[in-house]
Amino acid sequence: MARIAGIDIPKNKRGEVGLTYIYGIGRSTARYILDKAGVGYDKKVNEWNDDEQTAIRNAISNEFKTEGALRSEVQLNIKRLLDIACYRGLRHRKGLPVRGQRTRTNSRTRKGKRKTVAGKKKAAKK
Repeated sequence: MARIAGIDIPKNKRGEVGLTYIYGIGRSTARYILDKAGVGYDKKVNEWNDDEQTAIRNAISNEFKTEGALRSEVQLNIKRLLDIACYRGLRHRKGLPVRGQRTRTNSRTRKGKRKTVAGKKKAAKK
């Protein structure tokens, strides 16, 4: 099992898929890193030798912000939006979608489980 950026990369995965387990690295970034390190995309993680692992580690640490540093930067950016009370900050504060999605229906991920509101009772006829 390869340990890169504090994350255990699954050894039975292809290189480009394994690197996506690191926060801040997606498919295209993983391909870029493997190109830079001179490792094939299809080569499994357990087939990487020590030199290749070192090259991948160096490529990631020199060029990309990952894991803890990236998470803290994202949180600081959200906190800044909250502090300046801009529209996006208010949406974060209320727990609603931030990027202009509709909220009349959908947006259950942000809003959470439905909170049922009782309907009006009909007046009984006499």
